[in-house]
Amino acid sequence: MDKKEILRKVDHTLLSPTATWQDIRQLCDDAIDFETASVCVPPAFVKRVKQYVGNRLRIGTVIGFPNGYSTTSVKAFEADDALKKGADELDMVINLGNLKSGEDDCLRNEIRTLKLLCGRRILKVIVETCFLTREEKIRMCRLVTETGADFIKTSTGFGSAGATPEDVALFAEHIGPGVRIKAAGGISTFEEAEQYIRLGASRLGTSRLVRLMKEEEHG
Repeated sequence: MDKKEILRKVDHTLLSPTATWQDIRQLCDDAIDFETASVCVPPAFVKRVKQYVGNRLRIGTVIGFPNGYSTTSVKAFEADDALKKGADELDMVINLGNLKSGEDDCLRNEIRTLKLLCGRRILKVIVETCFLTREEKIRMCRLVTETGADFIKTSTGFGSAGATPEDVALFAEHIGPGVRIKAAGGISTFEEAEQYIRLGASRLGTSRLVRLMKEEEHG
């Protein structure tokens, strides 16, 4: 698979708590240069990124990040604020305690609430697979499908592990029509990226692939 084709599926990401505006601006410049699907930036930078890139680049941000245990009303406020400031895509973290307690109605309500705010804009649901059982992962595939969210996403990149081929294959088997898969966390080579795409992922959360391309170009 051509590297440029892979990069078009990348959400070029920088979510470090110490990221500066200079770091974020460079992220955006690189995303435009290498034609990635989007950038994913901390919520505090969304407005500034929108002013900087205009309509040249899709802007993503995170909601309830990275632990997912803020209340639904707080996540809804975060989501509304980000959308008003120019976000095109939201990556929200579920409440893992709700999932492990069997409180599916709480999860269903929360995802639907955020999808209603998003409208036609994209909602990705981060389930943090490293903390879940196989049965819980399958339940989340069902819930994401039922609620009309656009993507199920493996990981925040802040948990104990990131994406695995096994999890992406499991998602591909159990999601419903119209739901896409985002693999994120630990993707560091084009070979890994291609494997995830072949298994069913249509988005990849990483910053390393652009870095590799820049290293290639500069010898």
